[in-house]
This record gives sequence, C-alpha cells and structure tokens, in this order.
Amino acid sequence: MKYRSLGRCGLQVSEIALGGWLTYGGSVNDDTAKACLRAAVEQGINFIDLADVYAHGESERVVGQWLRDYQRSDLVISSKTFWPMSDNINDRGLSRKHIMESVEKTLKRLGTDYLDIYFCHRYDEHTPLEETVRAMSDLVQQGKVLYWGTSVWEADQIANAIDVADRFLGYRPQVEQPRYNMLDRHIEDSIIPTCARHGLGLVVWSPLAQGILTGKYNDGIPEKSRGAESNWLDQELTPENIERVRQLSAVAQELELTMAQLALAWILRRKEISSVITGATHPDQVVANVKASGVTLPEDVLQRIEEILAS
Repeated sequence: MKYRSLGRCGLQVSEIALGGWLTYGGSVNDDTAKACLRAAVEQGINFIDLADVYAHGESERVVGQWLRDYQRSDLVISSKTFWPMSDNINDRGLSRKHIMESVEKTLKRLGTDYLDIYFCHRYDEHTPLEETVRAMSDLVQQGKVLYWGTSVWEADQIANAIDVADRFLGYRPQVEQPRYNMLDRHIEDSIIPTCARHGLGLVVWSPLAQGILTGKYNDGIPEKSRGAESNWLDQELTPENIERVRQLSAVAQELELTMAQLALAWILRRKEISSVITGATHPDQVVANVKASGVTLPEDVLQRIEEILAS
C-alpha cells in the first residue's frame, strides 16, 4: 500500500480507502462488513470513510463495534453531516446546532472521542457560511475533529469557506470529497485546480461508477444487480459507455489488471488525489482493489484511455 498526504497537511492516508456507503449496516450483514474491514487493515488501508446518514447511523455503529479490537490512532476515521436524520426540523443542514449535535451522536456510535476528518456532506444554502465554518473550526479547537472538509461543494463555495476561515483566524477545510471516475470528470475543470491552489486534498467517491467500471455490465445487465434494480445508473449505463468499458477492459487485460484496478489506477494518476474511496461487499474485493495502489500507467496507455473515453 502506498500513502499520500492529505493535501498540504501532515496527515497520511492510504491511496485506497474503504467506505461504508450502501453497504455496512445495510445491504451487507455485520459479520461480512467486519471481515471486509479486517481485510482492509491487513492490506494496509488506514482510511475508513463513513457518514451519519449511511444506513441511518448503522454504518457508524458497525464500524464502532469493529473498531474496539484496533488501536484507534492507527486509523483515519471520517464521517459527515448534513442530511436529515429525523423529522425534527433542526436535525439537518449545517447549522451550528445540527453540526454540534450530530458529531456527538457520531462519536457515540463509533465509540471514539474524536474524528480524524469531519465532512460537510453538501453545501447548505439555508445557513450562513460563517456559521458553518466557525462551528467546524470550533470542533477542531475542541479536539473532537482533527481536520474538517467539504463534500460535493463547488469550487467557489470551497474558496469562500477558506476566505471565511482566514478572516477570523479559524481552521480552513483541508479536504474535498467529490465524485470522480472515468465517466464523470466534472471536477477537472475547476474543483481540482481550486483545491490544488489552496492546498486541499481530494478523496474521491464512486471511482467505479456504481459498478459500471468493473465491467460487470459488458455483456448485459445481470438480474438483481444494481443496474437492474436502481435508477441511479440510468444516465451512465448507456450503450456508448458500455462500449467504452469493453474497450477499456481490453486495455486492462493487456496490463494484467482487472477493469476495476485500471479504473482506480487511472484516478491515482493525478497527484492532486489523496485517496480513492472504494466499497466492498466481500473481503476478496478489498484485496483486489488494493492492488491498484502503486500502479503506474505508461503515457501511451493513458493516451489510449483518453481516446477511448473521448469516443
């Protein structure tokens, strides 16, 4: 496993991270989830990414149970807040009230007294940005959060948060968590340059485009697969993209990589990326994904990939 700095700060995170979205505490039973987490640590992963809204707190609960058997300081644990957690009108958003109450609930579910990273899980148009930045900065001051970050924020929103923090000598966000993969490259135009300019790391989610970039849809949509049962993939599970993935799969085979490993290595080609957040429903998937760490794709291969993606 290779490790990278979280932007310009001193924290080191594994190039491959393990996330709990759509899996732990939900579709994956607790024993399997814990087996995946054990495999992750055995393979050198030190970064576990969560959110309170994942399985409505159950993802944090499962990881908290597993965490009891490990040295807390060996791991980088992140969570997020923003989405509604109840019908209470104040149990949502990025108000000071919701942030302060949410972090306490997250810490209790995890059984720890601090988070390494705490993300604002979307931008809150209904709360003054200064209120949000001051609350997150206060959590850092209190030691309950070591670093704070943004998730799925626009470039100008990130820059504005930095300006607010600087004005009152608070703690800046240190990391952005956006969606990024071969089929969704929207962050390349402004978000990556903004983060690089201000020294923020990037930890990206959906690196395999909800499974499309594993190649499992190359020969059709299997019954009971995510593509068959969810409308989330409608915009990307197109004949054009399937053909692109078929061509990319041939490239991966030539390099003796799986399609997933090629997709992960392609993201890690950019030095601005600190870590890639992967999901896993079985320990074998963790082991396979980790093999993408340290893979260097030759320039001619990268050019060939660009041509395929542009076709």
